[in-house]
Amino acid sequence: QVQLVESGGGLLQAGGSLRLSCAASGRTFSTIMGWFRRAPGKEREFVAAISWSGDRTSYEDSVKGRFTISRDNAKNTVYLQMNSLEPEDTAVYYCAIRRGSWYPYAPESQYGSWGQGTQVTVSS
Repeated sequence: QVQLVESGGGLLQAGGSLRLSCAASGRTFSTIMGWFRRAPGKEREFVAAISWSGDRTSYEDSVKGRFTISRDNAKNTVYLQMNSLEPEDTAVYYCAIRRGSWYPYAPESQYGSWGQGTQVTVSS
C-alpha cells in the first residue's frame, strides 16, 4: 500500500501562488497520480492528473492555464503549482495514486490510495 502525504497548503490572498507537494512511499513505479479537491459544502472533484513519465497531463477546466501538475520520480513526489488563485479554489486538496492505463479523467474510484489532504484558503 502506498502512503501519500500532502504539504504546502495555506492561507493567501486572491491572485497569489502556492505549490502543493505530495510525497509517496512504497511502490510507485508506473503509477498515475492525481490531485483532487473538496470545497466547503461540495463533493470532491478532480483537479489534475499526470502519467508516470510526465508526458501526459490533464486538468479540470477551471484550473487550466493556472495550475500545473508535475512529478519527480526520483523523489517520489508530485507537485501542483497553483497560480492566480481565486476564492473559488478554497478547498482541501488531496493527492491520489492509481495504476493501469492512462485516462485523462479517471474517476475517483480508480485511485487506490489517498493522502490526508491539505487546506488551501484563498481570501478575496
